[in-house]
Amino acid sequence: MSRSKRKWDHIQYALETGQKRLTGFDDIKFVNQSLPGSNLDSVKIETKIGELSLSSPIFINAMTGGGGERTYRINRELAVAARETGSAIAVGSQMAALKDPDERRSYEVVREMHPDGIILANLGSEATVGQAKAAIDMLQADALQIHLNVVQELTMPEGDRNFEGALTRISEIQQSVGIPVIVKEVGFGISAETAAGLYSSGIRYVDVGGFGGTNFAEIENKRRNRLLTFFEDWGIPTAASIIETKSTSPELSVIASGGIQTSLDIVKALALGANGAAMAGYLLKTLMENGREDLIKEIHLLKEEITVIMTALGVHTIEELKNVPLVISGETHHWLEQRGIDTKAFARRKKN
Repeated sequence: MSRSKRKWDHIQYALETGQKRLTGFDDIKFVNQSLPGSNLDSVKIETKIGELSLSSPIFINAMTGGGGERTYRINRELAVAARETGSAIAVGSQMAALKDPDERRSYEVVREMHPDGIILANLGSEATVGQAKAAIDMLQADALQIHLNVVQELTMPEGDRNFEGALTRISEIQQSVGIPVIVKEVGFGISAETAAGLYSSGIRYVDVGGFGGTNFAEIENKRRNRLLTFFEDWGIPTAASIIETKSTSPELSVIASGGIQTSLDIVKALALGANGAAMAGYLLKTLMENGREDLIKEIHLLKEEITVIMTALGVHTIEELKNVPLVISGETHHWLEQRGIDTKAFARRKKN
């Protein structure tokens, strides 16, 4: 099967399988503030992810590219939506364009449509320094995502089977490219151990890509004869992964992703320690079913709702969100307790 056909299959299966709300965010409850002392007009949703300054915590995460005309059109529409909402945007893996120059336009259209925006290039952990620099140059990218997708590759019939040396390659890229390098999972969650290993290698940006959103093991199983169904329930739910990752070092900038669908999901992710929230599957579904204008409207509404929730919590900035009290229950509490993380500390936080 051609790489282009596989890319389009991934889009189709992602829309077909959907998202099952297994992120753990339903286990997170805010403590009500009856005297919030806040003012909606004073709420600011700008955020910083390390060196990157964003007008809101929402950005459009990596989805596609390299699948011919159809993925060109998707990336063009996503880029216009990013431009009109002032959002950062990441492209899907650019390895297809590095191997086939005809596929470059399906990525380059993002910079063409969003000339002044924050754009993230994307490659897998098999990439070399030279390939990383070429991917960045292709988009005049502001940052580079390096995705980790071991479980997807193992489930993919034609996927990689050798993952040796990945951390060394990531470290070499980080030291060579001169822009932020964000290491991201693709739906199976970053653990505290993985985050610590990345941090010790110089990485300061992690996108948790938690379990509970688009399930790439399920997608790849649709392309197999003998199914590896045990991988379909494999991973760290997004809420737990944010806390695990952030617990390794306060210097890590954490991006929440993996099944984020609502403004409340976003605010919960930020309150758990994330600096931003990346959305993919939900935005893709909105685009494909309702079109670009509805996608733009939806992103604007999400921003408005974030300010409403922050007002109810009595905070005016994203940084203040990280001190609001919240209660963690259910499977997320059980997971974190078993992993040695004190959930009571979240419930006893005090607003500054």
